Amino acid sequence: MKHRALNIVCCIFTLMSLMCLAAACVNEDEYDDTPQGNLEALWKIIDEHYCFFDYKQHAYGLDWQEVHARYARQVSEGMTQKQLFEVLCNMLAELRDGHVNLSAPHDFGRYWSWAEDYPANVSDTLLRRYMGTDYKIAAGLDYTILDDNIGYMRYESFAQGIGEGNLDEALLHMILCRGLIIDIRGNGGGDLTNAEKLAARFCNEKTLVGYRQHKTGRGHSDFSPMEARYLEPSSNIRWQKPVVVLTNRQVFSAANEFTLYMKALPGVKVVGDQTGGGAGMPFSSSLPCGWSVRFSAVPMYDVDRQPTEFGIAPDYRVDLTDDDFRRGRDTLIEFARQLLAR
Repeated sequence: MKHRALNIVCCIFTLMSLMCLAAACVNEDEYDDTPQGNLEALWKIIDEHYCFFDYKQHAYGLDWQEVHARYARQVSEGMTQKQLFEVLCNMLAELRDGHVNLSAPHDFGRYWSWAEDYPANVSDTLLRRYMGTDYKIAAGLDYTILDDNIGYMRYESFAQGIGEGNLDEALLHMILCRGLIIDIRGNGGGDLTNAEKLAARFCNEKTLVGYRQHKTGRGHSDFSPMEARYLEPSSNIRWQKPVVVLTNRQVFSAANEFTLYMKALPGVKVVGDQTGGGAGMPFSSSLPCGWSVRFSAVPMYDVDRQPTEFGIAPDYRVDLTDDDFRRGRDTLIEFARQLLAR
């Protein structure tokens, strides 16, 4: 049987998720199902289990105690469920984390400024021009060969599964290409296994890709020592030519992890904007009113032991320009083609 290192990690994360869920759920006898009780329960869950407090206090001065005092004054017994939901979502937004969400029957609270506040740097109109109409489709992967003999792969979401046979066929189709562009712009994540499966096709030996920690206590700084994370090479067809990965701010979660893997591999360059981040593995808990909260509980780091929560910088920062757009050119794809032609 084949057991790659990151597949094992995913299983560990699943187990820890169940453990964390049990630990993070509030005691129903401790907090009443009132506006104040739900705020206190939510604040405590995050206070004891969220994993980026130290980092975010250093990055932008987050003071979770001050946040509690400020938002506690905004709840009252006479407020409606929708008013309470708005207050709680605003409180969670202080964390500036796209993996922190509050779910209620009427709405889904989210923080998407990690992408919304930045240029998209991708255009469906331009992608259709480059892809044409006769591109190949292998499960969640679209691919073609550009007119300069450069391979082009487009993976829009790691929530779309892909098999080893799909990858074999795609790589064989482009085997005579000079290089390969992997475009994950707009990929908001999904199944980490799909990200690892694709990255393993560009890995020739067991490679250190980063580190992780686990929460060991209720204090903001209670973590296990850093544990190394490795990517194992695929036992199927592996690509041996230069690769360029295209990213933008909408690259998040599992796609952020894919970028982390690829940056650690020789022969790979990342072009575009910094990724959106979302590096912490998300777990869930619930409030007395039944609403569900999801939050980051396992921090991830790159090979230099730097947090990847706020995104991963590209090797080459390139933006889609208005002039290129008017000319029907994708600035990032053209820059990648120049790199691969060297």
